[in-house]
Amino acid sequence: MDTTQILLIVAGIAVVAILGYFFVLRGKGEAQLPRGESEKKPEIAPTPAAPKLEAKKEEKRDEPKPSLRKPDASPAPPPAAPVPTELPSSEVVLAESQPPAAAARASKQPVSKKDVAGLRKGLAASRGGFIARLTALFSGKKEIDPAILEQMEEVMLSADVDVKTTQTILERLRERLAKNELADGDAVWAALRAEATRILAIGDQSGALRFSAKPTVVLMVGVNGVGKTTSIGKLATRYNGAGKKVFLAAGDTFRAAAVQQLEVWGKRVGADVVKGKEGADPGAVAFEATTKAKEGGADLLLVDTAGRLHTKTPLMDEIKKVRKTIAKAMEGAPHETLLVLDATTGQNALTQAAMFKEAVDLTGIILTKLDGTAKGGIVLGICDELKVPVRYIGLGERAEDLREFHADEFVEALFGAAGDEAAAA
Repeated sequence: MDTTQILLIVAGIAVVAILGYFFVLRGKGEAQLPRGESEKKPEIAPTPAAPKLEAKKEEKRDEPKPSLRKPDASPAPPPAAPVPTELPSSEVVLAESQPPAAAARASKQPVSKKDVAGLRKGLAASRGGFIARLTALFSGKKEIDPAILEQMEEVMLSADVDVKTTQTILERLRERLAKNELADGDAVWAALRAEATRILAIGDQSGALRFSAKPTVVLMVGVNGVGKTTSIGKLATRYNGAGKKVFLAAGDTFRAAAVQQLEVWGKRVGADVVKGKEGADPGAVAFEATTKAKEGGADLLLVDTAGRLHTKTPLMDEIKKVRKTIAKAMEGAPHETLLVLDATTGQNALTQAAMFKEAVDLTGIILTKLDGTAKGGIVLGICDELKVPVRYIGLGERAEDLREFHADEFVEALFGAAGDEAAAA
């Protein structure tokens, strides 16, 4: 064998050895990789725009796609209607669903501790005045001397309880003392409260307006400065809040400020205001207001009038004329004539009431500013002398401070013992 053949054989062996070594090493490397990894194809690096395209695709997948499907033949039932956040109060429902007489009876509530507490707060001046003085007469007395009635008379007269009313009350107490029915101070005090309730009740005619017609026309009368226009605004607020449609008549045509004040109240409560030109005939304004209230479907018409001195006959005659004019516009109207009195004027208020009652047929009294006097006894004198019920009392500036008057609540608030204050709060 020559040299060339030997070299070829050696070279072949070397090639075989190298290839065998290569395949052995490759097999070891694949054994170290996870299964299937070696079968992967090399990834092609995406172009720079590829991520943006992928992002857009993701966004499209997230967005809700419009459905091309037709609605099912039997769709799911619609959700229940939402409950209104504000429901009408029980007072509104009663006024709308019951006859006027029934609504008026339903509006009368039994004496509640909350009502008595509010009244006591408003009557604080009178409770600290003549009521405190009366209480002091009986404090610590186990037996009652008839002479104490003379001291009671002095206190009651100083509190603007009318002379005749005072004598009537004390005479009844004397009779009961003579019969030994009033053994101690508590018994006398209870008898005094009973007499006050009897005087103030007046056939149970006090309290809210009676809606006897549609519209119910209420004529407001009184002298200047007693709070007539303000009382009208407060009544409008009360009954508008109770679901009543309210009209206002600016019958005080002699004072531009009175008309403007009534317009402010009208805008505040959403009530239509009927007015005439300055100096216009009050009767003509009242006639037009009554007509428009009927046409407008109003529940309540409140007619303001010019303040007048009760001692001036021509001015009082004008009130009679206004009443007759309203009656021409609507048969049976006005259904209420309310006299507004200022409680701080004392016995003068009683004189005013007597004169107005003689001129017009009063159905009730609004006693304003009762929180500003320590002489709350004027209420007893008015009711006893005139037999005209107090319908509302004013105990502050807010609309809700014009409160319905009920004899039992008033007596409890005014004459209640000091120890009852916490119980009523």
